[in-house]
Amino acid sequence: MTFRILRDFYSAISLSLSFVLVTCVFCFSGTSDLSIASRTFRYDSHMCLYDQGGIIRGPTFQKKMALIFTGDEFSDGGDFIQSVLKSKSVKASFFFTGKFYRNPSHSRLISRLVDSGHYLGPHSDKHLLYCSWENRDTLLVTKEQFVSDLLDNYKTMESFEIKRGRAAYFIPPYEWYNRQIAAWAKELGVTLINYSPGTYSNADYTTPSMSNFKSSDSIFRSIVNYERSSPEGLKGFLLLLHIGTHPDRKDKFYSRLEELIDTLKLRGYVFVRVDQLLRMCQNE
Repeated sequence: MTFRILRDFYSAISLSLSFVLVTCVFCFSGTSDLSIASRTFRYDSHMCLYDQGGIIRGPTFQKKMALIFTGDEFSDGGDFIQSVLKSKSVKASFFFTGKFYRNPSHSRLISRLVDSGHYLGPHSDKHLLYCSWENRDTLLVTKEQFVSDLLDNYKTMESFEIKRGRAAYFIPPYEWYNRQIAAWAKELGVTLINYSPGTYSNADYTTPSMSNFKSSDSIFRSIVNYERSSPEGLKGFLLLLHIGTHPDRKDKFYSRLEELIDTLKLRGYVFVRVDQLLRMCQNE
C-alpha cells in the first residue's frame, strides 16, 4: 500500500512538473523564438522534451548541454570552430549533408573532427525540404524519397568510417519536419532531433537582406538572457549553430564561440556530445 501511495504521489508530481515546464517554455519564448508559439511539446519520463516526434531537449537534471553544428554548402567557420573546441577541451556534434561530406575541400576538416572525438551525423543527402512551410502536415517528399536520400547520406559518411550504428541521431534539413518524417526515421533505426527553442542561435545563418536577420550581438544576448530567465536555464539544451554561412553575412557568430563557451562554463555548464546528453531519452 505504501509503495502504491508513493508511486501515485511521484506520478502526480511528475505530471505537474511537466505542465509547469511546458508552460515555462511558452512564457519565455516570446522574446527569443517566435516560431515556438505554433508548436506542441511533450516530456517523457526522463524529462526529455519532444516536438512532432523529434527530441528537442535532453534531461534537465544536470547542467549539461550540447553544441551542435549543421552544414550543407558553407564551411568557412570550420577550422576556427575546430580550433576553439580543441583549446577549450569541448566535444561538440556535427551534422552534415551528403553534399558536404562529398566536397573534397571539406575532407581534411571532417577527418580532424572525427579524430578529435566529436560526434558526426547526417543532415540528409541533398538538403531536401520535407514539408511545407505554410502547412507542416503537407509532405513534399514520399517515403521512398526520404529513405533513399537519408541512406545516401549515410553511405557517403562511410568514406570517413562513420558507421550508421554510431551515428543514429539525425537533424533534418532546414530543421523542419513533421511527425511522419520522425516516424520514417525511426523505422530506419534513426532518432530525429532538433534544436532547443528559446534563443536566436539558429539564426546565425541570416544575412542583412533577410527580414529575419539577427546580428551576432542579438544572438549572444538571446542565449545569455534565456539562461538567466528560464527556470531550467540551458540544462539539456541543444544549441544549434552553423559551421559556415553565406559570404553576405560578414558578422559571423562563430567568431564569438570562445566567448560563448567561457560564459557558459562560468555559469557551471558542461558541454557533451548529443549521444551522451540524450542517452536516456526514448526514441518515439
